[in-house]
Amino acid sequence: MSKKILITGGAGFIGSHLADKLIKQKDYDVTILDILDEQVHGKLGKLPEYLNKRAKFIRGSVTDYKKLEDLVKQNEIIFHLAAKVGVGQSMYQIEKYVNNNILGLANLLDILVNSEHNIEKIVIASSNTVYGEGKSQCNKCGVIIPKLRSLKQLKLKDWELNCPKCGSKVKPLLTDENSLLNPSSIYAFSKQAQEKMGLLIGNTYGINTTILRFFLVYGTRQALLNPYTGVCAIFGIRALYGKPPIIFEDGEQSRDFIHVSDVCQALVLAMEKMLANGEIFNVGTGIPITIKEVAETITQKINPKLKPIYNQQFRIGDIRHCVADISKIKNKLKFSPTLVFKEGIDDLINWIKTQKEIVGKLSQKAMQELIEKGLLK
Repeated sequence: MSKKILITGGAGFIGSHLADKLIKQKDYDVTILDILDEQVHGKLGKLPEYLNKRAKFIRGSVTDYKKLEDLVKQNEIIFHLAAKVGVGQSMYQIEKYVNNNILGLANLLDILVNSEHNIEKIVIASSNTVYGEGKSQCNKCGVIIPKLRSLKQLKLKDWELNCPKCGSKVKPLLTDENSLLNPSSIYAFSKQAQEKMGLLIGNTYGINTTILRFFLVYGTRQALLNPYTGVCAIFGIRALYGKPPIIFEDGEQSRDFIHVSDVCQALVLAMEKMLANGEIFNVGTGIPITIKEVAETITQKINPKLKPIYNQQFRIGDIRHCVADISKIKNKLKFSPTLVFKEGIDDLINWIKTQKEIVGKLSQKAMQELIEKGLLK
């Protein structure tokens, strides 16, 4: 029997791919709630052409209690993806991020507790940013969670992490779900709040709830109008315009990049598997990739003559290393990433090429705003 599914933020990057998967592979009845934010969808707020025509679209925000309540009562499963996204921007648009991310979920949970409904499951999208720095190994002190690098250290161009106990340099490890959390932005804090709120209410009222911590997601439909979009899109846009990628620090900082199709695999597994109830899972590949490698891979595919620029600047609050330990989601939900970065990035590059005329000078705008707010040094 076809499930009735609500995807908040479903017209965006991940949500639209999820809608496709649920409709094409599962034949589910999908409703999308999305505000069509200007920073993602442009000033005209047009419905994106890629949105699945079989999905029912409702324009609105999770901050609209009545509209959200009506939709909750009509569905059985909720994927809560709606959120303001952008680590740097969240540090000077505090009210917007708190209102959309924390109060938006508060509305949803309040409705689930106080209204009659048939919701069987809620899956909430979180982020690897809740960790701050990832887990590391000190040869003297063992496994530790490093503190964020100080402004003094960054000004000295001393990029690598130090052990908080003995001061020695440490080696990054894969970060598992039991690692200590240390969010270093309002965005990250809002995601931590979502996690705690979702599991607290879920456990209290018997609402099956799963939290997925997405690492760095890339792929087609990424928001190219958003100057705070992912680094892969920013590097790709610059390369298409014949401009080299601009890399902060020395480029050796490492991340975990996961293709949007694999994220959708994790979302569906979280919905279907009983073992996912009440749990938090990392969603990544477990493979570290440096920002230098990302830049070189993208320029090689688009314009091999370009050489990345290492400007020795840094963003306050940036982490050095964070890569997912995906043992839990692999073992419990049988999740298995299918695309490695050097293959999956072709999707994004080809997508950017079709959108080239609309993107303009967005990465420069983002950098200028960070400078004006004192967050880029």
